[in-house]
Amino acid sequence: MRATLMYGAGDVRVENVPDSVIKHPTDALVRITASCVCGSDLHPYGSMKPEDGPARMGHEFIGIVEDTGPEVTTVQRGDLVVAPFAISDNTCEFCREGLHTSCAHPQAGFWDGEAEEGGQAEAVRVPLADGTLVKLPVSADSALIPSLLTLSDVFGTGYHAAVAGGVDERTRVTVIGDGAVGLLAVLSAKRLGAEQIILMGRHRARTDLGREFGATDVVSARGEEGIEAVRELTGGHGTHVVLEAVGHMPAYEQALGVVRPGGVISRVGVPQYEEAPIGFGSLFRHNIRLAGGPAPVRAYIEELMPDILNGTIEPGKVFDATTDLDGVPAGYQDMADRRSLKVLVKP
Repeated sequence: MRATLMYGAGDVRVENVPDSVIKHPTDALVRITASCVCGSDLHPYGSMKPEDGPARMGHEFIGIVEDTGPEVTTVQRGDLVVAPFAISDNTCEFCREGLHTSCAHPQAGFWDGEAEEGGQAEAVRVPLADGTLVKLPVSADSALIPSLLTLSDVFGTGYHAAVAGGVDERTRVTVIGDGAVGLLAVLSAKRLGAEQIILMGRHRARTDLGREFGATDVVSARGEEGIEAVRELTGGHGTHVVLEAVGHMPAYEQALGVVRPGGVISRVGVPQYEEAPIGFGSLFRHNIRLAGGPAPVRAYIEELMPDILNGTIEPGKVFDATTDLDGVPAGYQDMADRRSLKVLVKP
């Protein structure tokens, strides 16, 4: 079968690899019908060392179950399914608490931990199929597929940012980052009733989509100028919640500048930072809290899916380009160059 491999920074190739096969009785074999390139894929695309490659790529996909191990009971051959970016059993104590990204099962983890599997491919072996896969009530050619695909990562991640930040109808929100996760954090804050949503982004096509998703204001400036603009929009105090969808230190520093006393910075961008201001002069003095983390998107799929199915929301609008597997390397480059927001892949 064909699959996407990253050999190093800027070096993505689509190659023939051994077919994925069932290895454990709890596995499913899925033929991928829709996948995509994630903004988080751009971090290794910009910095991966050749000695760390080649790595199989892709952690967001929809597909048709082709085979299952003998212990799989919740999906069967022919089912159309969506897979979260984290593998989980959906039964351990952490999963029962809605924290699937901390699943205690030995086979649980992220797709990048599955060395011989990846979502940007023709097929994939899915460990812990009963816990990981969610059956979709549509056909593989449904017009809803792009929106349903966002349930595998970017919509669930934006929603997790808003939920972890405590967004509700009394909340003023700032979203930092106009990538797919940031835009869907806007949509999520709107869904949770936020009274004001300020999107900090510099790309007009993206911020226009952000306004469509529910942003009440857009601030294109960064640094101190951007912080001042947000504070002017909020009576000088800043916002109750800041959703940080970038994952780099400048975004965190910006979040510190625009969060109000007693507020929450909810961070879901990657790669994140190990050292950041949290002391008396930053978080402590004004009772500011940190929240967020890798989104347990499996916990949100059943909650978010109905609004997609009935047309209330259309998170799939973040996809602005479509390609087959041959076009994946160019898709990476287009996203890295900001020519594309998010590339949909149809193997």
